[in-house]
Amino acid sequence: MKANYAIAGTAAIACCWIGLVLGVSFLATVAKFNAPSLTLPVALDVGRHTFAPLAHAEWVLAILLAASIVLGTPTPFRLAAFAAIAAILLAQALWLLPALDARVDTIIGGGTPPPSSLHVVFVAGEAVKLLLLLALAAAAFRDLLQSAASSA
Repeated sequence: MKANYAIAGTAAIACCWIGLVLGVSFLATVAKFNAPSLTLPVALDVGRHTFAPLAHAEWVLAILLAASIVLGTPTPFRLAAFAAIAAILLAQALWLLPALDARVDTIIGGGTPPPSSLHVVFVAGEAVKLLLLLALAAAAFRDLLQSAASSA
């Protein structure tokens, strides 16, 4: 029974994280860059100030997700999916976000940074993270349904 609570926690945390990534990375960011009244430097500055708190929230969610996986049923799939999500978060925190912030600083300062694929890499990481979270949530819901069916 205790494992079912942790598995339900995994599903809930993954779903909350999915909503956060969809809302910030794929909805608000796209809307911001489509707003004709926002200049590029302002939009980039708003983005920087949006993604910094998002990153902090994601680390909190990662800790909660890790705890729910360990306290639930730490299957090889759950552990591998979490490890991949954690690797994406580390890459974003240690490399991508600082590099993107430096580009924003250059643009805000009136400069033009050299062409880069950093945004594409960031979006790809967000998409992979989203897919992994969806898979974790689906697996947790499946396990809860199977548990409910076997105890009925």
